[in-house]
Amino acid sequence: MWRQAQKSVANAIDLNPLQAVAGAVEMLPGDARALRVFPDQVSVAPEPDVAASVLAAVTGVRRSNPTGLIACPAPCSVGYAPAYSQYDPGRVRYAASWEVSESNFDYLLGYEFENQILFALGYDLRWR
Repeated sequence: MWRQAQKSVANAIDLNPLQAVAGAVEMLPGDARALRVFPDQVSVAPEPDVAASVLAAVTGVRRSNPTGLIACPAPCSVGYAPAYSQYDPGRVRYAASWEVSESNFDYLLGYEFENQILFALGYDLRWR
């Protein structure tokens, strides 16, 4: 998955996927330096999904268990997400329930690996 994330960043970079709905697209040419970034110090681990009752009490959002979400610590701009990355030291956490959905899990983890690579290359990840 890391190798695929490297290739993805080397081909094209979308710095604004979170704002794409609003029409804010910031596509950049790929960065071949991505092929030289390796996950030496990136820790990857599942976290238990937040319980549906907790999610409903805190956000008003109703989902069944497993929710597919975990608490996203500051400086995340959202309270709960399927996965998140922290940098320096590199760390990726994801909702454990995603592991059973192989294609979606690969996409989810690949996206977070891209974030780790982009961070290592010095990109602004504010909208990622």
